[in-house]
Amino acid sequence: MLGLAITDQFTGEVGDRYAEVGAIFEGLRDPYERFYYTGLLYERRAKAQLRAGRAAHILLPLIEEAMRCFSEAENIRPPGNDDAILRWNRCVRLLESRPDFRAEREPALFEPDDSPPVSSPVRRSGTRG
Repeated sequence: MLGLAITDQFTGEVGDRYAEVGAIFEGLRDPYERFYYTGLLYERRAKAQLRAGRAAHILLPLIEEAMRCFSEAENIRPPGNDDAILRWNRCVRLLESRPDFRAEREPALFEPDDSPPVSSPVRRSGTRG
């Protein structure tokens, strides 16, 4: 398949043909294949960019999108075909093997009794209130 051959050539640089491969995979008629191969595109793109020295935490959305595609493919996979499950698990192992996939700064956590701010009525200029 041409799309897979192109992904094998990814270097993580601007010249990689991501859009072309995406269009090829988007054109697949079988929904399982469309999700599965699109997941491969995102996974291979992230891996190529890692090899090129890109910061892992910036590439996390690519891995997450690959995992979403593999999950969708798993839901509609042909009987006995575990490829999507295996690829999803490979993404998990990749994330676990690289602590730099975590954001540089952890998001702020909320306490259990926190609530959203209560906004007071806003006074518009020129009105009485």
